[in-house]
Formats: sequence, structure tokens, C-alpha cells
Amino acid sequence: MNVSKPTVIKSVEAFQVSWEANDAPGRRTAFIRVVTEDGIVGHGEASPMMGGEHSLGVIRDFAPSLIGSDALDHSILYDRLLHKYVKLGPEGAVTGALAALDIALWDIKGKYFNLPIYKLLGGAWRTEIPFYASIGNNFGHTVEETVRVVEARLKAETPAAIKIRWDGDRTRQDYDIPGDIAKARAVRELVGDDFPLAFDANNQYSVGGAIRVGRALEDLGYIWFEEPVQHYNVRAMGEVAHRLDITVSAAEQSYTTQAVVDMINAGVRMVQPDIIKMGGITGLMQCAAICSAHGVELVPHQTQPTIGHAANLHVLATIMHMTKPAEFADPSTRMHVAFANPPKPSNGKFTVPSGPGLGLSVIDAELDRRRV
Repeated sequence: MNVSKPTVIKSVEAFQVSWEANDAPGRRTAFIRVVTEDGIVGHGEASPMMGGEHSLGVIRDFAPSLIGSDALDHSILYDRLLHKYVKLGPEGAVTGALAALDIALWDIKGKYFNLPIYKLLGGAWRTEIPFYASIGNNFGHTVEETVRVVEARLKAETPAAIKIRWDGDRTRQDYDIPGDIAKARAVRELVGDDFPLAFDANNQYSVGGAIRVGRALEDLGYIWFEEPVQHYNVRAMGEVAHRLDITVSAAEQSYTTQAVVDMINAGVRMVQPDIIKMGGITGLMQCAAICSAHGVELVPHQTQPTIGHAANLHVLATIMHMTKPAEFADPSTRMHVAFANPPKPSNGKFTVPSGPGLGLSVIDAELDRRRV
């Protein structure tokens, strides 16, 4: 390998994958595939919101401008595109698109140097990452149903912690606070006093409602309270964080480093940006530096089981003070058909892929067969 030789981008493809015949558009996955003239293939994943179609549109627009560029001129390409499309937000579609490109270029870079991404980021403090089971849709569950689902995940996965998510209707604020507290209490009774628990409100409370629920969670020994109020009301999120002792977390819907800083300045002390929504590996490493400088916990949000997940593990491996486990959302193996070595949980942990780049063996023919 001649490190002075550029690895020139030959093609950029952006496409949706439908994993099952009856997949609704929002259940599809948005991927990018970048191929260089010397045959290196890099894969990335965009924000899953609305099936990623909004980000794929941005990628398809900028793809021709990347042909002939050196894939190793990573930061230059990233910043040039961010500022070309800045008037689209820049949060949301643009940062999701750049996240996909960023991950693909890191994948190429790792394969070019024959190293896993975590080595290029400075090395791994750990190559096994404990996870927490992130359990959704509890807004519509009874107390008994919530307990039953939590118990099943606990037995199946032996996670290091559990988070119960509400995934409710954000237009129905403070809808059933007594019922929410009852579910939180029942889960605590199930797992015992010392097991780490978290509560994700998914933005469903007013400030007053959030404080009421948060104080109940404090009494129950929950370790964090996620997105209690609307994410775009940064002042309100900060007010709740200041008025409660439990750690209030937010920023999974903050898609730029500047937005993350705004959340920290408001008073949030645990931030949760998502690698495929806010700029990929580059963006998340910038967040790690910001959090270190502010003395704030970085606990990334992450719900996708393959490319986004692997990229997230590489970043988490490099963080010295990883204070909480990684997120493992509602499990599904439906995407595994296109990966020879998809990340799989074992004894409450994920192993960081050690192969070049992302370390994933992608079966491109299976992706192509499912392209929409």
C-alpha cells in the first residue's frame, strides 16, 4: 500500500432496502454504498426516519459531485457538503445524509489501511461493550404487559440495564401520569432494588408533569429520565434537569454539535446524539470531545441493528469514560440476511468488530435484491 496514493471515488449509490414484502415505507432502511477506483467498497446508513427517504434525496443530489474525489479527503468533503446544504436545516435530512456518507468513508479508510475504525480513532479502551435493553411501546401497554415484556428481555439477553420507553402520542401531554408511575414501579419490583433502570418519556410531559414523574423515578431508584419534555423546547428541558436530582438526558433529536452544546448549556448533563442522525462517526467523535470538555456524559442513542450499530460500537470503544451501557433496541434479525457477521448480543455485551473498516461482511447481492 502506498499511503501517498489517493483512493478515488468511482461511484456513490443511495438506496432503500425493504426487508420484508409487506414493509411499510417507514420500515425500510436507507443505505449508501461508495466504491473507489481501486475496488474498495464502503457502506453507510442514514437516519431511519420515514425510511430515510429524506436523507437519500440529499445524497442523490450530492453524489455526482463526489466522483473523482479522494475518499481520504474525508473532512473536506464532509464540511463542503454541510455548507452547501446548510439552508435545508441543517438538522434532519442533511445531517442524516452526511452521517451515511461519513460512515462509508470511514469504512473505506479502515479498509485502505487494513485497520478497524477504532484503531484509526486512537484505539480501544474496551472491545466488549455492555448493553442495556431498550424496550418500547409501553404507552399502550397495561402494567402487566409492561412487566411481561421486560421480564422476557431480561431473561433472553441478560442486559446490564433496562430502559422502558413510552413511544406515545406527543399531542397527548401528561395523559396518564399515575399509570406511567405504576408501570415504572412494577418494573422496579420485578428486577429488584439494585438493577439499573431508565425511563424514556419520548417527550410526552409538560414541565410540571415531568417533575412529578421524575420525583417518583427518584424514589424508585431509576438512574436516568430521558427526554421528559419536547426536545425542541431546550429551555424547558433544562428547567426539568435543574429541578430534579435524577439525571435528565436528551439530544437524540439534536443533529448538530451546536445543538448539543445548546442542550448542555441549558443544564442537561447526559446527552444522547445518534450516530446516523447527526453526522456519523465524525460527528459523534466531536460530541465526545464536547462532552469531555463540559464534564457531561455521552450515551449515544442508537436503534439500528447493523451498519449504524457497528459504527456506534467503534466510537464507544474509544471513549475513556463510558458511564452507561450501549443501547440495544427492540431486537430483530430481519436485516441479518445481508450480513455474514451481523452484530449479535452475547451475555449482555456486544463485541466490537475487529476487521478492517466497520468490520462487517456485507452481502451486497442481498442488499441489491431488496432495493426499492
